[in-house]
Amino acid sequence: MILNYQLNGQGPLVVLIHGLFGSFENLGVIARALQDEFQVLNIDVRNHGRSPQSSDMSYPLLAADLAETLDSLALKPFALLGHSMGGKIAMQYALQNADKPERLILADIAPVGYPPRHNSIFAGLNSIDLTTLSSRAEADQLLAAYIKEAGVRQFLLKSLDKTETGFRWRFNLDALSTHYQALIGAPAAQGVFDGPTLFIKGGNSDYILAEHRPTILAHFPAAQAKVIEGTGHWLHAEKPAAFNKIVRDFLLS
Repeated sequence: MILNYQLNGQGPLVVLIHGLFGSFENLGVIARALQDEFQVLNIDVRNHGRSPQSSDMSYPLLAADLAETLDSLALKPFALLGHSMGGKIAMQYALQNADKPERLILADIAPVGYPPRHNSIFAGLNSIDLTTLSSRAEADQLLAAYIKEAGVRQFLLKSLDKTETGFRWRFNLDALSTHYQALIGAPAAQGVFDGPTLFIKGGNSDYILAEHRPTILAHFPAAQAKVIEGTGHWLHAEKPAAFNKIVRDFLLS
């Protein structure tokens, strides 16, 4: 599957991969910060943004989409940067194609399975009848019964499009619901990527824990870590200047 993308800038190539329910717009702050010194490929993954939709979804398929898109553009060498689910896609790709990425940056995610964390989001999204929805404000009110954090609601509403025939979600809600257990699971690949790898952790987030270290080093023996204090899982949005500096320094090191 060839994915929707934006390609900007000049210099060494960096590929950006967003997380669950998102689109390449979520990493726009990073893309804009890097494109003075780097060529930046920012993608919408399958069933998100303006990329094609499919009833099938798994980390091998998501990594295959990335491979097909990169091959079609004939762009190399490159670094991969992924946040959350996007980080797992980057891991899957690197473990299957250890000779292709030059380096990895993984934002607040480990190569492990997680318990369900999005049940209220799915419940809120499924509570909205798009056929009768009158406005974005109404959608926000409906979501508020399930999701207290206004920032999370606004993040989700970025993927709500108004068309000539009414509203639609850019993400494929049915496919995400069906394959959610696979998406919160560990990457399926069991290889080793021994290139430079950076895990960036939000200081207040529990997505990367000390107990994950043996699994991380088993697959990424050259891994190093940075912590951005005072941030949660959305560390790149909460402290973009600190995040972008860490990314740039690692890419240039």
